[in-house]
Amino acid sequence: MLLAIDCGNTNTVFSIWDGTSFLCTLRTSTHHARTADAYFTWYATLVKHYGIDADITDVIISSTVPRVVFNLRVFADRFFGCRPMVVGKPECLLPHPPRVDEGTQVGPDRLVNTAAGFDRHGGDLIVVDFGTATTFDVVAADGAYIGGVIAPGVNLSLEALHMAAAALPHVDISNPQQVIGTNTVACIQSGVFWGYVGLVREICTRIKGERDRPMKIVATGGLAPLFQQSADLFDVMEEDLTMHGLTVIHEYNKENS
Repeated sequence: MLLAIDCGNTNTVFSIWDGTSFLCTLRTSTHHARTADAYFTWYATLVKHYGIDADITDVIISSTVPRVVFNLRVFADRFFGCRPMVVGKPECLLPHPPRVDEGTQVGPDRLVNTAAGFDRHGGDLIVVDFGTATTFDVVAADGAYIGGVIAPGVNLSLEALHMAAAALPHVDISNPQQVIGTNTVACIQSGVFWGYVGLVREICTRIKGERDRPMKIVATGGLAPLFQQSADLFDVMEEDLTMHGLTVIHEYNKENS
């Protein structure tokens, strides 16, 4: 079985893939000092809790936090006896190499989302990922990542507003009942929510204009459903897009090794 690990700036997700479906998905906070032993203690406890008997033979890692990769490599080697694939490293092949400026290093998460989006929906895509940053990945007709946009994430913006303005409280993002807020919390929620609706809509419109062709908008990330329910911004929502991309890249490497 395959253990797919997606390490983001905020959370790290482990999913067990049996070749046809994910048996379980486990989530923990990202911490660069977490040791291989600590990862395994956490992992083994939850797998036992869910009653899953998983014989892990392969591990693939996508990480936007370089400092955690070493301990994840040790974790895979020590407890599963395998050398993990690491997306973004030269030895990890991509189904469709990116076409960007020479010397540019594309984030592993963006490469994985591109592979997943193309596998499920074909080319000419805009993949919008609501993570610590809100990213827009442009996928060409042939499946290559050709660039995109990075904006501050929704929760990051809320936290920055709270940190920089002492009089403003920390609030959770939600769909406000009306645009004009009648208290401080409602004002912040309206500004952030409708501000991001406008940001997503405008950026996608401009990407389509530059590409001058129809493009499907695919959304992923925890806040995607909130924005879709209220503003109908996306053509498709994919809860497990990143994890699916890891299985696609793993399979491609197995077939071409």
